[in-house]
Amino acid sequence: MSKKLEGIIPILATPFHDDGSIDVEGQKHVVDHLLEQGTHGLSAFGNAGEGYALCGDERRTLLEAIVKHVNGRVPVVVGIGTTGTDVAVSLCKEAEDLGADALMVLPPFYLRPDGDGVVFFYKEISDAVSVPIMVQDAPLLSQVPMPPALLARLAKDVPNVTCAKVEAPPTAPKISRVAEAASGLVLLGGLNGQFMIEEIQRGARGCMPAADMTSFYVHIWDRLEAGDVSSAWDCFTRILPLVRFELQPGLGVSAVKHNLVARGVIESARVRHPTRALDAGGLKELAVLRERLWTASN
Repeated sequence: MSKKLEGIIPILATPFHDDGSIDVEGQKHVVDHLLEQGTHGLSAFGNAGEGYALCGDERRTLLEAIVKHVNGRVPVVVGIGTTGTDVAVSLCKEAEDLGADALMVLPPFYLRPDGDGVVFFYKEISDAVSVPIMVQDAPLLSQVPMPPALLARLAKDVPNVTCAKVEAPPTAPKISRVAEAASGLVLLGGLNGQFMIEEIQRGARGCMPAADMTSFYVHIWDRLEAGDVSSAWDCFTRILPLVRFELQPGLGVSAVKHNLVARGVIESARVRHPTRALDAGGLKELAVLRERLWTASN
């Protein structure tokens, strides 16, 4: 692996103008903000980045801008979520050509294959690219079960599969089982880091949360790496109410964008359908949580 995939690798929020068009300059501001927060990597077009709401030209425009702006300072992981094998191969090749350092790939989720079909899918991608592939084990989204034995088989039989993002609750026990079954597979957590500490204690080497609390996640990571578990829990306890709020199905992306607007990172909290925007009550609730967190941290 040319660039190490570990630590905190947040999912880039994709900013839009109020009219719904992509905000390329705003995307650069998000990158700058996360680099200033100490991020160890960046992930484009994940679910928290509304990758599902972008057309091909928009993805290309944004990825070109992201890669150029990052300029090799941290690895850039590109999310791929499509149900056709040939389409997935094409998108992965394109992402590599545009400068992706790694690919985070969901399994096919419309016509869901069996284990052999999942292996075939990732093998086809691996044969077409040379960058690391991160298997996204997210059955709440994909409805594709990926037991530890299957992840171990992917790590063994598919050369470029070197990582897995484990988002199959309960995630901490799953991390333990996968680490035992596939000792060479680098494991990372997701789901906004709600069980980040337990996952890392069981062998995960990082977390891929949303993009609005990166400095806190980095602090937790640093404390865990230093063996200071108590301080890690102190920080996690402070962010937990906001982590919990952002895990509401369909509303987390809107909350993240409003937090980034409040911090002056982006100009608009616009989301694209079917992503849901927070209602007036939700905005008030979010503002209280945000104020409590940042007041306690200053």
